[in-house]
Amino acid sequence: MTDPHASDPGNGSAPVLPPSAAMTGEAGALAATASAPEPRREKRGKRGKPGSIRAMLRSPMAWVTGIAVICFAAAFLVLPNAALLATTFFPDGQFSIRAVEKLFGSERALKTLGNSFLLAITLSITVNVVGVFIVLVTQYFKIRGAKLLWLGYATTLIYGGIVLAAGYNFIYGKFGFFTNMMVNWWPDMDRDWFSGFFAVAFVMTFATTTNHMLFLSSSLGKVDYASIEAAKLMGASSWTILRRIVLPVMKPMLFAVTVLTFLIGLGALTAPLVLGGPDFQTVAPLIIDLSRSPVTRDIAALLAIVLGVATIILLAIMNRAEKSGVYFSVAKVATPIEKQSIRNPFANVVVHVVAYVLWVIYLIPVVLIAVFSFVDARSILAGTITLDSFTLDNYITVFSSAAAIRPFIVSVVYSALASVIVVVGLLFVARVLQKHRNIFTTAIEYVLHIPWILPIVLIALALVMTFDKPQAIVGNIVLTGTPVLLLIAYICVKIPFTLRLLKAAFASVPDSLEDASRILGAGSLTAFRRVLIPLVLPTAAAITALNFNSLLDDYDAAIFLYHPLFRPLGVAIQESTRGENNLDAMPITFVYTVLLMIIMGVTMYLVYGRGSRAGSSKTTSPRRRRKRAS
Repeated sequence: MTDPHASDPGNGSAPVLPPSAAMTGEAGALAATASAPEPRREKRGKRGKPGSIRAMLRSPMAWVTGIAVICFAAAFLVLPNAALLATTFFPDGQFSIRAVEKLFGSERALKTLGNSFLLAITLSITVNVVGVFIVLVTQYFKIRGAKLLWLGYATTLIYGGIVLAAGYNFIYGKFGFFTNMMVNWWPDMDRDWFSGFFAVAFVMTFATTTNHMLFLSSSLGKVDYASIEAAKLMGASSWTILRRIVLPVMKPMLFAVTVLTFLIGLGALTAPLVLGGPDFQTVAPLIIDLSRSPVTRDIAALLAIVLGVATIILLAIMNRAEKSGVYFSVAKVATPIEKQSIRNPFANVVVHVVAYVLWVIYLIPVVLIAVFSFVDARSILAGTITLDSFTLDNYITVFSSAAAIRPFIVSVVYSALASVIVVVGLLFVARVLQKHRNIFTTAIEYVLHIPWILPIVLIALALVMTFDKPQAIVGNIVLTGTPVLLLIAYICVKIPFTLRLLKAAFASVPDSLEDASRILGAGSLTAFRRVLIPLVLPTAAAITALNFNSLLDDYDAAIFLYHPLFRPLGVAIQESTRGENNLDAMPITFVYTVLLMIIMGVTMYLVYGRGSRAGSSKTTSPRRRRKRAS
């Protein structure tokens, strides 16, 4: 589960789970509550029910955790956004719509708003078409080389954000290798052919199918194969079965993924920034430009608020649709699905051809980036590569030059610190929220989900505008322009994702274990440290790895908050895409990208690959388990 804006090529974060995907955690919480032993009645009058405020106030851990989380939330979640609203609509202490008038008077601002909505609508169609297709050809239809196809489609799991946008720019952009190669053949060719709306929509279409690969694939597994067999016996065609049986089961997840894709397009940053050119710019890049001047900062804030309001409305619509129960599942207990053959020979050939064309599109950037990391910059610019072009100098430069490796180290340190801090801190918070369910903890939980419903650019801009002057809540320290503020932003944006998963982890732990430890004389803190923490530690480690993964190449928050002496990797990569003057930075960027892909690939394997293999080995060897039991 990640941030709703994480899948954007402008945000190197890992992909986002929709609210419906949290059903497992909530179901686990209900199961844990149901199985918990009922407190003895004679103690209820004194201590209160386990979820009551009175019972919570008797816990020292709840006191300390509550005070800490309230102070943090008030300082960095509530105050900045409230200050942003006040600066926009109460600039002189009185209500004013001057920012609104300036916005409607700016043709550029209105055009970028229109471009953002145009991109969001376009991606809602194109990403769904491509995403549903690649899920079907890898999970539903019998396609030759399906595992190979899956590996190509899954490349978006190991790279994205500014890295992906820069990679496409270095290959197809104005001074990219493919463009330089084509100019050698057709000198009059327009070098800006891969820019504007087409380039942005193309890149983001193939970059944001990650949600489909992760979540729609699992939704497809809920289809009851017995229903498909029954439809076949009744003479239904493959298309009818797909339309009437398979797709209805996938509708809830498909609807959630569509809304999230719309939000990704609406808040897109790096793809329009790198590939949009002068003719196609969206709201997020404009917010960055306007926020640099005090004169236009109010317009930037208003644009960020517009994005935030749109996000809240769409998420509310999605939640309402999920609760309305308009979707249904074909079967209560599904028979495992088997892959289906495409009976029409012509359709079978067409599907195979389209599947492998898409596979090539997905794979070309990854392969070329890996190759170009070993090629000198002159050959890339000339559009011709020979055996003499290959060299290890790029890797030697990165690992031997302090200036070259510094952005990578800075990003690693920021990501590691933020990932560890947010997980360690929320271990206590998640436990208190999961154990003590009352109106107070519910309010805290809603506040902690603020970063999930607001665009990252709005959160970053709010932090910049709030802490550019002394604030009493942080000891009258000016944080804007310091390295600390970016770390705080990273912690904030990862709170909702981390909190949801940790709550689910604690909910899956039987309360009887903690009760047993107390009977043996352990205090609440000792039971938490010796019993509960070891049980949720694997989940906490996985969350830490995913958070670290998603922050490594962050650009959205970094561009607002980074310190000039501590330039992170995302900013360094974006600066290397500016024209041909950064010729020496181009191969170094390729090395950065390869290193990031290796780190992210290893992380995804450790989090998903090993866990799935372990799970499959446990489920596929019942005979061995029976032998052990006997």
